[in-house]
Amino acid sequence: MVSRLRFLASIGAGGVIYMTPMVFNQISFSATQVGNGLAAAALIGTLARVCVGYFLDKGIEYKWPIIITAIVSIFADLSLFRANNYNGYIQGQLLFGIAAGIYWPTVELAVPLNCRNFSSSKGYALARSSDALGISIGTLIGALSASINSLRLIYIVDILCMLFLIKLLRSSNLLNGFTIKYIPQKRDHIGTQEQDIEWLFLLTPIILISLVATTIFSLLQSALPLELVRGGLARPAIQESWSGIFVSIQLGLLLIIQWPIGNWLSNKKPSFGLTISLIAFGMGSLLMSLSSIWKEGIITILFAQIPLSIAIASFLPTATEAVIEATPIRKQGLALSFYSQCFAISSFCAPLIAGHFLDKNGHGINLWLLMTILSLLALPLLRFVKKRY
Repeated sequence: MVSRLRFLASIGAGGVIYMTPMVFNQISFSATQVGNGLAAAALIGTLARVCVGYFLDKGIEYKWPIIITAIVSIFADLSLFRANNYNGYIQGQLLFGIAAGIYWPTVELAVPLNCRNFSSSKGYALARSSDALGISIGTLIGALSASINSLRLIYIVDILCMLFLIKLLRSSNLLNGFTIKYIPQKRDHIGTQEQDIEWLFLLTPIILISLVATTIFSLLQSALPLELVRGGLARPAIQESWSGIFVSIQLGLLLIIQWPIGNWLSNKKPSFGLTISLIAFGMGSLLMSLSSIWKEGIITILFAQIPLSIAIASFLPTATEAVIEATPIRKQGLALSFYSQCFAISSFCAPLIAGHFLDKNGHGINLWLLMTILSLLALPLLRFVKKRY
């Protein structure tokens, strides 16, 4: 059930997330303006994440936050579908920020609580595979829409997905009532007073590592599509339809490797998966930086997608599992909202920084080189990632 929900949500989100920068690039928005909209969405999503995490720990039924997410997303789609100016664009992005802030902590916590016959680490691997499949399909639909010069069809697709999601929730009671307040009383390893402090310290290195990883992930969603259609220092620009197809290829690769890598890492410590992720992020970012300095740099970008896809496939399930293992059960909703804030913070900062680099320099050499350095600097934090609960 959880995987089906994520699959439906990801189809709509895939097209919207990856294609929206190109939609508004078509009407002559600058990279900074596009980045401002993404940053505004991330900023308002931070408050939504904390609020929903608090209420999840109090025992709210999962279906209501997801239904609210779907309704808000529909209004966001309608706003962006009609938007032809900056104000309409910002309004739509703010609504999407609220929807994302409500959605992610909810579906992340739903995974371990609904893993009946297998471990939560395998559950997260399966959930991420559903995400990858949905996003790949959604982005492919976006690429096809770009090829017929109707990019805004992605918002219609997202609306249909949200309507099906609401219908699925109404016809199933799998998530209804399966909340923390109904979990049998379970003794954690240490007393409540110590838990209230220690889990925050255990969570800190995971959050710092996640900030680096999610920043690169956000750049692939926001900066990469713009960089492709604008070109690099020596690399020529490509058409928007080809950019959409390129992103679909990238996500297709992630789809192929997500389950094998996630399933393999489910039997390893989360710190092992995070090590692979940071090293691969560094390699991929370095190749992205080098791609801008020669005429055939598009080939280098294609090769860069291999380590970047490995990095994403390694990071997404293992980081969430690391959060679960470092947090007492009655704090997991709040902990996952903090972890989800990494995506919000990165989505706020990365587009602003990327927009500035692309508008000022016309390429992303320094941007991707910075990500390479940060990936390497985050490696020593792995020694502090430990299982406690």
